[in-house]
Amino acid sequence: MPEPIKAQELHTLVGQEQEPSSWLQIDQQRINQFADATNDHQFIHVDVEKAAQTPFGDTIAHGFLTLSLIWFLVAEKARPVENTVMAINYGLDKVRFLQAVRVGSRVRARQVLLEVEEKKPGQWLTKTAVTIEIENQEKPAMIAEVLALIIVK
Repeated sequence: MPEPIKAQELHTLVGQEQEPSSWLQIDQQRINQFADATNDHQFIHVDVEKAAQTPFGDTIAHGFLTLSLIWFLVAEKARPVENTVMAINYGLDKVRFLQAVRVGSRVRARQVLLEVEEKKPGQWLTKTAVTIEIENQEKPAMIAEVLALIIVK
């Protein structure tokens, strides 16, 4: 676990890339569960036989499944902020899906803190550039600018 940092010192991390997360395998069970949770059962995600006939040659993860994994992947290596009460998803400034994540692939997150702003006393808004990489692929699956509101005591 990375060493905690005071909220007032977050600005010192701007521009520094953190250590990448561990790899996470995207299996068919995870894809199917996401399809069930979102009612998105498009064949390219859940029908192995039909998906095999596409240029991908197999099923692929939903783009929004990849997006939803950001918080889990980023949390592993992000510097924790001392005295955090909670961190809230504040939105996204930019998201681009650059390459499909094929079933069986492993993904991980790289992150760089871009901006920090104290919105109110004890409330810090951060913007982080996140890249979701696919193992053994040059082109990433996704890039996003992620906003989080960190509330400290």
